[in-house]
Amino acid sequence: MSLFKRDFSKAGPGVAKDEPRKVGVARFFEIVAREYRDLMKINVWFFVCVFPSIGMFFLGLLGIFEFALMLSIIAAYPIGGAYSASMFCMTRMLRDDPGFVWEDFKRKFKENLRQAGLAGLIVAMFIYTQVFLFWLPLMADWAFVTSPWIIFGLLMFLLFTMVTPYVFMHYAYIKLPTFKIIKNSTLLALSNFGRSFAGAIFGLLPWLALIFLLPNALLFYPLIPFIGFVFSWLMTLSWIWPVFNKHFAIEETLIKEQQEKLRISAVNKARSDATTEEEA
Repeated sequence: MSLFKRDFSKAGPGVAKDEPRKVGVARFFEIVAREYRDLMKINVWFFVCVFPSIGMFFLGLLGIFEFALMLSIIAAYPIGGAYSASMFCMTRMLRDDPGFVWEDFKRKFKENLRQAGLAGLIVAMFIYTQVFLFWLPLMADWAFVTSPWIIFGLLMFLLFTMVTPYVFMHYAYIKLPTFKIIKNSTLLALSNFGRSFAGAIFGLLPWLALIFLLPNALLFYPLIPFIGFVFSWLMTLSWIWPVFNKHFAIEETLIKEQQEKLRISAVNKARSDATTEEEA
């Protein structure tokens, strides 16, 4: 059996009728155990989309390639579409809605690439600016970089990580102009500060561990293309998806749409059967 191919020939434990969903840590590990192959697929496809931009950025930091920093921003254009597609696929898992990850990712990537492209550029520029501002003092040992500036930068980064997932969930589910999406996302993050803050902190934990546990953490860096992003996002979404879902009634609306499609399909089939009988 291949790494990304599921084996449906073996019987599973099954799910009891009307069994309530798990919550908290149990829910996180349930999704990981059940969907780990699809999570790895999402991570690989997202990494493919962001790698050119990340690679150019670090070449620029090291001074290896002229204009690499500028090219890294241009190469970040696909990030918005890939991020929104990833949010859709992962929240579909949280909704327990079966699907085909590659088809869902490709469809949402194409749908949102143009509108979310600008947001992806902004995300890349913000993150690269933060890295650049912390990189320069380390390289140049600037004396004027004081703790208040570092604290301010960390607070801005925390606010950014609280708002950004809401933005790309909007792109995945809600059709609105980008300005309204950013406004809605900021209001949602701040009005649900506890969950948004917890989501940001837990989402950052894997990355902070990779940074502050160096050089021992170098062992885990080769895993980033396979699980680095999705584990972080799943931790975040475990906290904030209920907020977004409740606010926009995502699951309820999708269930009603599915029921309506089934009803229309049944009506059409009945009409087709009736027509066939009349002709006979």
